[in-house]
Amino acid sequence: MATLTQCAPETLQAQSVVEVVLALGSNYQAEKYLPLARESLAALGEVKLSTAFQNPDFTATTQLPKPDYTNQCVHLALSTPMSLQQLQQTFKALEGDCNRRRQTEPKQVRRVTMDIDILMVRLATIENSLSKYSTFKSISDWIVMADRYPFKAHEEVGVKELTAFAD
Repeated sequence: MATLTQCAPETLQAQSVVEVVLALGSNYQAEKYLPLARESLAALGEVKLSTAFQNPDFTATTQLPKPDYTNQCVHLALSTPMSLQQLQQTFKALEGDCNRRRQTEPKQVRRVTMDIDILMVRLATIENSLSKYSTFKSISDWIVMADRYPFKAHEEVGVKELTAFAD
């Protein structure tokens, strides 16, 4: 993968975003919640999906087994640009719409109906607005969320799948 620009999400909160690459994950009723999340995301703009993968929870141990996750990456070209902060709030609300419950007990095995993480963003710039969404014309226009990089193996595969037609 090309060298990517990384930024801490906190430094981009007020920046206007036109495209985003997301990681979706569910280890509980994924067959119900992934389609619901994809439908909600499609209401925000044009969606492209990577293959969905089933993966073991990388925090599971033999003493503390955990259910597998179904993971999928999503490229979303927003119909209307939003600040990164607005996007984060929108995705947190979408997780809630999917009955996401935060962990309350320290050693409790979490049932995650829907987890939405922002992997990469493409900011609104004059060049980006003129091109009316890149569909990954150049991966160098993207900013990776530093707290999400390096990507997990399934995220790397999903991003590569979504960017296969890029430079």
